[in-house]
Amino acid sequence: MKIMPIEIQQQQFKVRFRGFDVKEVDNFLEQLADTFGLLQQENKNAQNEIQRIKLETQGYKEREEIFKRAMLNSQKVLDQMQENAQKSAELIIANAEINAEKILNRTHKRLSQLHDDIAELKRQRIQIEVQIRSIIESHTKLLEIGNEGIKAIDEEDAKLKFLQRQA
Repeated sequence: MKIMPIEIQQQQFKVRFRGFDVKEVDNFLEQLADTFGLLQQENKNAQNEIQRIKLETQGYKEREEIFKRAMLNSQKVLDQMQENAQKSAELIIANAEINAEKILNRTHKRLSQLHDDIAELKRQRIQIEVQIRSIIESHTKLLEIGNEGIKAIDEEDAKLKFLQRQA
């Protein structure tokens, strides 16, 4: 049962013979009611302060929870960024390897083509040398034939001159 200060102040006791001094009891009850009222007010204030602190604590807990979620989300984003960066790096390396392989294949093809071209040029050079030798030999034979013809003509001229001198 809850007693209010007003109830203490209004409390009446039966008076008996040789009982307590009524004024003294009333004064005591008055002091008791005042003290009880102060205690109730302090209790009410303490309850209000407790409620305020509970609300404040709840706000802190909610902010802490939000902060934890934000930290977890930040960590997830960071992990995703790292994963994406790793995948991007792997993709760049793979593309670079593919490009390097293509360049190497083109280089090998070009080198093979150059070897083929060199072999073809050597073949053409040998063919030209053979043709030039053939032409030189033909011209040499023509020159020899021409020289033989000139010698023959010179011999005939010399014979004619000799015959003309003798005649």
